[in-house]
Amino acid sequence: MPRVHGILETALYAKDVKQAADFYRRLFGFATLLESDRLIALNVAGRDVLLLFQEGATKDPFETAGGVIPGHSGTGSNHLAFSISRDEVAAWLQKLESENVALESTVTWTGGSQSFYFRDLDDNLVELTTPGLWSIY
Repeated sequence: MPRVHGILETALYAKDVKQAADFYRRLFGFATLLESDRLIALNVAGRDVLLLFQEGATKDPFETAGGVIPGHSGTGSNHLAFSISRDEVAAWLQKLESENVALESTVTWTGGSQSFYFRDLDDNLVELTTPGLWSIY
């Protein structure tokens, strides 16, 4: 049976894609892989891609030289989580505070993992979580 090797891309939709990208680049230091009027792709830890789409700009199919990308869109508050190490929790909390990013909630899970929740500029729920939340991490 063929296997999936991971989640390559995660997508969020932003009212101002450049402002959203600046938020993620500033907070996490993500490098830009691709930038256009309709999307900005950011490199997450050298193995994943965070796609930030301009809200409303991707509803229609998009023709590329290699084929057509079907239309897609999203609305409302979405969620994504980034993994962090336990020994960097204090540094992350300090980084959030220095960027005036307010923590919305902190959860300590049964296995000892901790999750720290905050909102991005488009009200998406962002989570930083330490090992132990899932049996695979």
